[in-house]
Amino acid sequence: MRKAAARELALRHPVDATELISQLIALGAHGDEPARCAVRAITQALLFEAGNLPHAAELRRIAETQSLEVVASLFPEAPARKEMAVEAAAKADARAFTESLGHLKQKARTTRDPDQLARIVQAANPSIVRNALMNPRLTEEVVVRIAARQPARPEPLLEIWKSSRWSSRQAIRRALVFNPYLPPEIGAKIVPLLNVQDLQELVESGSVHRSLREQAAILLKGAINPEAM
Repeated sequence: MRKAAARELALRHPVDATELISQLIALGAHGDEPARCAVRAITQALLFEAGNLPHAAELRRIAETQSLEVVASLFPEAPARKEMAVEAAAKADARAFTESLGHLKQKARTTRDPDQLARIVQAANPSIVRNALMNPRLTEEVVVRIAARQPARPEPLLEIWKSSRWSSRQAIRRALVFNPYLPPEIGAKIVPLLNVQDLQELVESGSVHRSLREQAAILLKGAINPEAM
């Protein structure tokens, strides 16, 4: 769906694209499920298909000139509140796993042992996590734990959000957004898909980046008054 959304955005003038995104987010905030599905596809397109969007770099500036806060807030420019060093993640994987990368990827994708799968999916290597997320025996409960895990590298968290199987689950979206190791650039694409209760908690959270709290406040204001969007 995100590739289709990218094609649709690419065909539109940037001004029309930002207006479309704003309208869809407003509809989704008021319970329109097709609009929420479209928002998910569009926000994933903005993250994963930016190379196919000729005006991707202009959208924030254009949204700001149009006073479309809800669209401009999709593009924060800030690091994650907390970061795990690449070296620390690699050492943690080396302590936890002795098999080769190829063997771990195969095992992640095919193992029938739920305990083994739950251990493997904790890897920091995104290619291992990508394969584990395709395993039909993986459960939402385990993915929620991985999405909320701290400390964490951003790459495995991004794999969860990229997965069409798991990114539609509300509990997983919530776990990702509230994880301070998730870069705001990614979190901002998920926040519009949260429910009102999660948005309220996000506004009051002291653990997430300020840009996400501000974005949640904008969305809550729009949920009460659609004209505010």
